[in-house]
Amino acid sequence: MLRGFFTIAKKDLRAFFFSPVFYIVAFLCSMMLSWVFPIQLAQFSEAAKNMMFQQGMPQQQLNIHYGLFLRQLSYLNLMLILIVPALTMRLISEEKKMHTFDLLLTSPVTSVQIVLGKFVAALGAVFGIVLIAYLYCAWTGFFAHFSWPLLNVAFLGLFLVGAVYAAMDLFCSALTESALGSFVMAVILNISIWFVGIGAEVSDSQTLREFFEHVSLNGHLSAFVEGTVRTSALVFLASVMGLFVFLAERVVEANRWR
Repeated sequence: MLRGFFTIAKKDLRAFFFSPVFYIVAFLCSMMLSWVFPIQLAQFSEAAKNMMFQQGMPQQQLNIHYGLFLRQLSYLNLMLILIVPALTMRLISEEKKMHTFDLLLTSPVTSVQIVLGKFVAALGAVFGIVLIAYLYCAWTGFFAHFSWPLLNVAFLGLFLVGAVYAAMDLFCSALTESALGSFVMAVILNISIWFVGIGAEVSDSQTLREFFEHVSLNGHLSAFVEGTVRTSALVFLASVMGLFVFLAERVVEANRWR
């Protein structure tokens, strides 16, 4: 069973890192961060210099993690909402369009192996993009002191959010033969999941409020940003990933029986 899984994961991972699409996306991501990060760094440096003259400035804004890295994480999250669909939209839909998916379904691999292999390959691509952003923050370690564990936990949380995007987008790719259709559905789904937690603000019921707070992606990511790894956050993120990977597997299995 593991042989088929590793074969598919290796094939798709090589397809990611030998594809011009990945390097174009990585280049655009680097260009955006290279433009934004120095500006934010200069603003943070100026605020730190003027600290003694601005008595009302919140001390949190003078912390490099909150004053600089948090903004970097916010920009990266916005980019991942678009980047992950762009990277994953062809995982299954392109194979359906090129009719290589039929050959894959008739090969001696299960639908579970197919989906898990492609999901792991997508995680590798997401990790590559997150690593690019991480290097910008890590570079400041040459001239500034900050909490490395806090930074690492924050980026771990963002990587897990990217993994959630990858699972949802893989499901979208399994639904259609159109890569563009997969991309549009994935972007909508990625954006929609951030609005689930709004129910906690508009609900009058304490039970519903607690439920919406538990399923709030923003709330769980905020905990990681604060340097806290909560079991509830890990369980929630793993559950969402598992749900959409399972749904993708069901779609693939349905195609097999057709």
